[in-house]
Amino acid sequence: MQAERLVSLDAFRGATVAAMILVNNPGLSSHVYPPLAHAAWNGWTCTDCIFPFFLWIVGVSLAFSLAARTSRGATRSQLVLVVLRRSVLLFALGLFLSGFPFGVLWQHTFSWATIRIPGVLQRIAVCYCLAALVTLCTRQRGQIVAIGVLCVSYWLMMQFFPVPEIGAGHYEKGQNFAAYVDSLVLSGHMWSASKTWDPEGIISTLPAIATTLFGVVTGRYLRHCTAAPEEKSAWMCVAGAGFLLFGMALDPVMPINKSLWTVSFAIFMHGMALCVFALVYYVIDANGRRKWAYPCVVFGMNAISVFVLAGGLGRIMGLWKLHVPLPDGTSASLAMKAFLFQQYFAPYFSPRNASLAYALTWVGIMYLVAWVMYKKNVFMKI
Repeated sequence: MQAERLVSLDAFRGATVAAMILVNNPGLSSHVYPPLAHAAWNGWTCTDCIFPFFLWIVGVSLAFSLAARTSRGATRSQLVLVVLRRSVLLFALGLFLSGFPFGVLWQHTFSWATIRIPGVLQRIAVCYCLAALVTLCTRQRGQIVAIGVLCVSYWLMMQFFPVPEIGAGHYEKGQNFAAYVDSLVLSGHMWSASKTWDPEGIISTLPAIATTLFGVVTGRYLRHCTAAPEEKSAWMCVAGAGFLLFGMALDPVMPINKSLWTVSFAIFMHGMALCVFALVYYVIDANGRRKWAYPCVVFGMNAISVFVLAGGLGRIMGLWKLHVPLPDGTSASLAMKAFLFQQYFAPYFSPRNASLAYALTWVGIMYLVAWVMYKKNVFMKI
């Protein structure tokens, strides 16, 4: 049984968070290289891999952290309380980001009646909570059964539960059972860009929990398998290729779709995560080549903290208005983000490269924050 901390897992987590910050902070959202934007609807891009990778990593980490706490004498009831506390705090943090700065600054309009309830951190909280409870209450076979139940339940609802005036079995944007449930339960509290459905909605959270449990099963394999690390890497890669093929085979029946987090998407991304992590694990933990991964580890040790900071500061940069003088003697109101982009990036690059340079600068700033925290041994855990 493996007791040593997996540096590869920290590096994978850090790279994922850095990628989140990169794609969430372009200089101009209308000028982004295709791999750095989400798929329009069906299909996938590199950006669509980021969130499932993070949930998968949450699952792998769960397998290690719960086992470590149990070995130190923690009871199941104590662990349940820890899980519930962390989940509530993480969900509350997500709501905080949704409402920030709560109408206090820069004439920001805010109302509890329209605050977005779902979100990235909220989904992480729900997936972490339910995956942890399943892990605490079952063995590996039970966890695999739970994955099957979640995936089949989602498929049955999407395929056979009718939507009024539309019918059943539809996967078009805003015209599917998941969107219908969101509109009933979350009306007025959904993503502002869609209004009628939410990419982190209720029904699509079921296979997202399965994604987290896929990570748990992988973590158990890493802990309990006595094979050499090189052999583990090979088997993860083989299994990953199998899941990739399985996900693609399901695509004609249920399209690979990140916004709906379809079963085919969950399975395909599990395969992708296995293959990518197998390579990272082979290089870092099997062969001991760790120096190159140092920046990723720095990000990974304070992943949630850096993500929240980037989200909060990004919101401020978009709301903070400056009065910029114009040649005719008047002035115009311009957001701080737009001002910095136009002054220091747009004149020196093409639109896409300027947008990318701004995003990379944002990643660099967040890295400096994470590096200072790392050097001072400040690791903020929820």
